[in-house]
This record gives sequence, C-alpha cells and structure tokens, in this order.
Amino acid sequence: MGIHLTAIHWVYLAFIVLIMTLLIRRRDTALVCITGIFALGLLATETLSGSVSGVFHSFIYATKELMGTIMIISIIVAMSRVLIKTGINETMVAPLTRFLRTPAMAYWGIGIIMMVTSFFFWPSPAVALIGAVLLPVAIRVGLPALGAAVAMNLFGHGIALSGDYIIQGAPKLTADAAGLPVSSVMAASVPLVIVMGLVTTVAAFWMMRRDQRNGSWRDGLVTIKSTGDTLTARTEEDEAVAAISPAMKKWLAIVILLLFAADVAAMFILKLQGGDATALVGGTAVLILSVIALVAHRNRGLEKVTSYLIEGFMFGFKVFGPVIPIAAFFYLGDAAFTDLFGKVLPEASHGIVNDLGVALANAVPLNGAVGSVTLTITGAITGLDGSGFSGISLAGSIAQLFATAIGSGAATLTALGQVAAIWVGGGTLIPWALIPAAAICGVSPFELARRNLKPVLMGLAATTVVAMFLL
Repeated sequence: MGIHLTAIHWVYLAFIVLIMTLLIRRRDTALVCITGIFALGLLATETLSGSVSGVFHSFIYATKELMGTIMIISIIVAMSRVLIKTGINETMVAPLTRFLRTPAMAYWGIGIIMMVTSFFFWPSPAVALIGAVLLPVAIRVGLPALGAAVAMNLFGHGIALSGDYIIQGAPKLTADAAGLPVSSVMAASVPLVIVMGLVTTVAAFWMMRRDQRNGSWRDGLVTIKSTGDTLTARTEEDEAVAAISPAMKKWLAIVILLLFAADVAAMFILKLQGGDATALVGGTAVLILSVIALVAHRNRGLEKVTSYLIEGFMFGFKVFGPVIPIAAFFYLGDAAFTDLFGKVLPEASHGIVNDLGVALANAVPLNGAVGSVTLTITGAITGLDGSGFSGISLAGSIAQLFATAIGSGAATLTALGQVAAIWVGGGTLIPWALIPAAAICGVSPFELARRNLKPVLMGLAATTVVAMFLL
C-alpha cells in the first residue's frame, strides 16, 4: 500500500495546514486557496499559462460540483420569501410553538427531528424540509440562527450520516473495503456514533449558552440587501398579505405541509436518495412559490415569481461566492487534480488526499492505541475534500491492514475511520460541505465551521479513546 509522495503532495499538505490555521484564527482563506491552486498548477504543468488557466478551470469545476446545492438553497430561500411576505409561514409554525418554548427545547428538538429525518433521506433534503419550517419557531423562542444551524449540522450531517443505519451507503463502502459484512461494521459503529454524538452536541450546546451569557456569541448572520426602498417593500408586503384571507392562509399552509409530506413518502417508496431526493424537494418548492405568488399578487404575479427567484439566487450566490475558491482547492485533493492537470501523480496514486492518508498509516507503529489514533487522523484527512464519502473506502482498507497486524478489531477500526471521515467531511467542519444548513439559517458557513470545530474535535478525541478500549 506504499506510495511515493511528491512535491505536489507536500505543497498541498502545507496549504491545508495554513488554511486550517487561518480558519481557526477567523481569517478569510480565499486568497490562500487561490495561491495554493496556482502553486499546484505550476508544479503539475511546469508552465505559467497552465497554472494560471488552472485557477479558472478549478473555479468552473467547483461550481459544477456545487451547482445542485446552490440551486436547492436558492429555490428554498425564494419560496421562504413569499411565505414570509404572505404570512403563511406564521400559520405553518404556530402549532409547533407549544413544543419548542425555550432555546434549549428548540436546539434539541430541531436536532432530533433532523437526525430522524436524515436517517431515512440523508441530510441535504432534510435541511431544506426542516429548516424552512422550524427555523422561524426556533428564532422566536430565542435560539440564535447559528445555534439552529449547529443543531441541524451535528445531528444530521454528523450523527445520522456517520451511522447511516437505514440507507447504509457509508457502512457498505467501508465494509467492502475492509472485507467485512456490513452488519458487523454497523454494529461496531453504534457505541462510537453514540459517544461522538453525545459529546459533540452537549459540548456545542454548553458552549453556545456560555458564550451567550458572557456576551461573546457571534451569530454570523449573512445579510442580503434588497433592491428598492423600504416603503416600496412594505407596500408590496401589505398587498400580498391583504390578498390572502386567514382561512386561505390556513388552507395553503396545510397544502404545503402535505406536499412536502408527499415528497417524504415518495422518497421512501421510490428509494430516492441524494440528488434525486433534493431535486424532488426543489421542484416542489418552485411550484409552491409560483402558485402562492400568483394567488397573492394576482395581476402582478408573473413579475413577482421572477422577483422572488432573483432574491433567492442573489442569496445563494452571495453565500457561495467566498466558498468556491476554497472548494476549488480542496477538490484538487481528489479526482479534480487529474481532470484539470492530467496524470502527473505517481502511477499508484489514488489522489493527493488518499495518498497522504496511506503514507500516514505506513509511517506509524501498529498497536491498538496507535491504530485507533491513526484511523481517526486518516479518516479526518480523507474528509478534507468535503464529501466525507470519497475517502471512507481508504479508511476501510487501512483498518483491515491494522487489524491484521494487531490481530483483532477490524470492525471497530473500520467504523472509527468511517465516523471520523464523515464527521469532518460530511458537513460539520468543511465550510462548503455545511453550506445547506448555513444557507437555510442565513448564517456564514465559515462561522458555522468555527463554531463546530471544538465540539467535533472533542468528540473525535473521546470516540478514539472509546475505540481503544473496544479493540
């Protein structure tokens, strides 16, 4: 499993360290990422024109990869705008206020609902379904928008996705790579997922309440300036509300909830996952937006549909603007590098990030404690590309190698690598991977990543220690 590391690998690793340092220090990293892309392009092509062109092509690559997420977020936000202006959102969330009466109840309530939904349909569609309905309730009872985003992140993209007990995409990938039955990896992951989930969610909640008490809480809100003056906006809102009677609002609220419930049923019956499930939610949101705009604005409905869509896309691209350069750099750690710069890595290479993970595994002595630490670090490194899934096969194969040397613990090590990779890359630490929750809640993905960092690192440390005792 040995791999020869080249200058490209070391330069990529150096920029990762620099980027993570800047993120921790709450500094923007777009320029550093652009410099990193340029440096990697120069090493790969050995031409100035090739490296300069590589910067632009990497932006195009990242935009293509992120386009589905940009679209669903923009459309959901556009739909939310018309629901807010017509007051339908107030009618939709009113029954929930009796259950979510305090910030604590809102945090844990949103988190648990997100987790259960994500077990069946994965987190991205779940964020769109839950955020649009529950976020206004949470904010009303005093939970900050960033706190709601943290809850959705940790429970959905963290607990639910790292276990993946219903859809079983993650454990199948790691189990196949480790040569184990899927059931054994799932069983071994249960205590690890529980420990990781409890430590991170409790730590995040405690830190949020502590920072709110001492006045150091930062909500990281993303503000979108509207076009037109305030008076015009107020007049249009009054016009929209006046066009719909209270009875009509209640009827429309019920229909909207039934439509999204039908989406959930369709996902389950038709086994829709990932992009297919997101597309179903997105298409439903477009239809809801169109119908309500026509009902509310009547003669001006045609123009207002376009206006709401523009608002949504303005929000989506404002949120994604600073993310694309960073995503472009980290995508180079996987298949994007070969696509953009050709086959310049060693013949046995499986991508820069995976090569670094293999090199780490081969550089450490093999025993239970070191094996656990190494699998956690390896999983975390492979998660740096922001997908969470691209490196978990590597985690499974390295777990098999370590278990063979140690003589036991293959399933536990495999599950540990899976948990680390998905918690880091699946949507809790890498800014562009956690954009769905950040955008729905209207907060900065970078601030959300910073807020998640300490709880996730604490959780990884605790989970690694537990794994050592389970080996």
